[in-house]
Amino acid sequence: MLAAVHHVQLAAPTGSEDLLRAYYVDVLGMTEIPKPPVLAARGGCWFRAGAVELHLGIENDFRPAKKAHPGLEVTDISAYAARLEAHGATVRWDSGLPGRRRFFSYDPVGNRLEFLV
Repeated sequence: MLAAVHHVQLAAPTGSEDLLRAYYVDVLGMTEIPKPPVLAARGGCWFRAGAVELHLGIENDFRPAKKAHPGLEVTDISAYAARLEAHGATVRWDSGLPGRRRFFSYDPVGNRLEFLV
C-alpha cells in the first residue's frame, strides 16, 4: 500500500547546480540535503522543507516539462508569492482549481512549480 510521497524528482541541465541551489535555498527557503556518494557523482542536488523533498537530477538532453509539476502546499500563500517576487521569480496566479488559491512559478532552468493553499 502507498503511504506517502517520499520525493519528487525534477530534471535539470548539466552544470546548473549553483543556479538550483540559489533558487531552492535562497528563494524557496528549502535546505539542501546531501546525496549518497554514489548518486552525488551523477550531479544534481536534493532539497527539503519539512516533509517535502525535491530532487533535481541531471539530464543530458534536458528540456523542462510544459505541464508536469509538483504541487506544493504553503501556509501563507500571499506572503510566499511576495517572497518569490522579491527575488525576481515569476508568480502567475491561477483560479482554475475551485476551493484553492494557487499560483505557478518556474525555477531558473524552467521547471514549473505550483504553490497552493
